[in-house]
Amino acid sequence: MSRALLLATGLALALLPHPAAAQDGEVAVLDRAVLRGELLAAGDFSFESLPAAAARGALGADEAAGMEARRNLREGAVVRRSDVQPPQLVRRGEPVTIRVVRGAMVIATSGRALSNGGEGDLVRVVATSTNRTLDGIVDGSGSVRIAAP
Repeated sequence: MSRALLLATGLALALLPHPAAAQDGEVAVLDRAVLRGELLAAGDFSFESLPAAAARGALGADEAAGMEARRNLREGAVVRRSDVQPPQLVRRGEPVTIRVVRGAMVIATSGRALSNGGEGDLVRVVATSTNRTLDGIVDGSGSVRIAAP
C-alpha cells in the first residue's frame, strides 16, 4: 500500500504521492514482438526494473506462458491479463470434426465453426452434410463434442 501526504491549505486540499511510493520493481516484459493469436512461452520474457505504476496488473512470465495473445504486443511491453487468453483450439470459419456422443456410441462428421473457443468452451458449429447448426463443447484442436440426449 502506498503512503501519501495530505496537505491542507485553506479550502484547497491536495494529495501528493509520498517519495517511497514510487519504488521500482522487477517486471517481466516481452523480448520480442508477438502477433495476435501467437502462443507465449517463458523464453519470450526478460525482466526490467519499472516504476510500480507501470507494473500494475503485470503477469509473470510463468503466468503468461502457454497463453495466446489477444492483440499484437510490442517488444518491451508489460503483459496484462487483458492482453492474453487461453489458447483457442477452434476458430470461427475453420473446419472442425463434430462428434455426437451417447454412451459408447460416437458419430463423427465434418463441420465449420461459427465461433472461437478454447478447451471446454461452448461453441456453435454447422454440420456441412446437413447444414444444421449445433452447440457443442470444444474438446481438442479442431474437435467439438455434442452430447446426444
